[in-house]
Amino acid sequence: MALNKRIYLVDDHPLMRKGLAMTLEKELGFEVCGQAENAEEALHEILTLKPDAALFDISLPGMNGIELIKNVLHQLPDLKILVVSRHDEELYAERVLRAGAKGYLMKLEAGETLITALRQILNGGIYLSEKIGAKMIMKMTSGNASKSDNPLDLLSDRELEVFELTGKGLSTKEIGKKLHISVKTVESHRANIKEKLHLETANELMRHAVRWVEESSR
Repeated sequence: MALNKRIYLVDDHPLMRKGLAMTLEKELGFEVCGQAENAEEALHEILTLKPDAALFDISLPGMNGIELIKNVLHQLPDLKILVVSRHDEELYAERVLRAGAKGYLMKLEAGETLITALRQILNGGIYLSEKIGAKMIMKMTSGNASKSDNPLDLLSDRELEVFELTGKGLSTKEIGKKLHISVKTVESHRANIKEKLHLETANELMRHAVRWVEESSR
């Protein structure tokens, strides 16, 4: 009898972890071997438990999910990681793949396609939505895989999160609470974003971010 595939869950929302665990436990051949609400706890347990695959969110207290991917794979290079996040796939999918993850799944789609995505990465494949997969293939085949005309690629992973949440109308305080960072740190990220995108004022940053969020959601 084949052994179950052992899956580790990382998400700072208990209800999300519970939902993912229920979906996995109902499926023959999977078992949840551990859970964590932050990256530091997850890193320690994953290195101890050595699961077959892990599901990571991007926004986590302290170290974010992309940093966690890099740190885990540095020590467990064969671990299959699927990112399950509320963040826009178009903005983050390429970043998580560059970090070493094997797939990206929006939380809104998790119930429908989680098992499909997980089986795909466990079998050595990559999981992305058809829309994003097609865009990335076009980029690679056009010879532009290593360069980008998108100025947002200049932003760090955390700056990108701050930019996205700014465009969704969150205040500095609300962003800090959501990302588990201080108001001062959010302000520092916003200053860096303005410099990298050549924006002069906070209002310019807000307009730019709102316009980007609207365009990317079409």
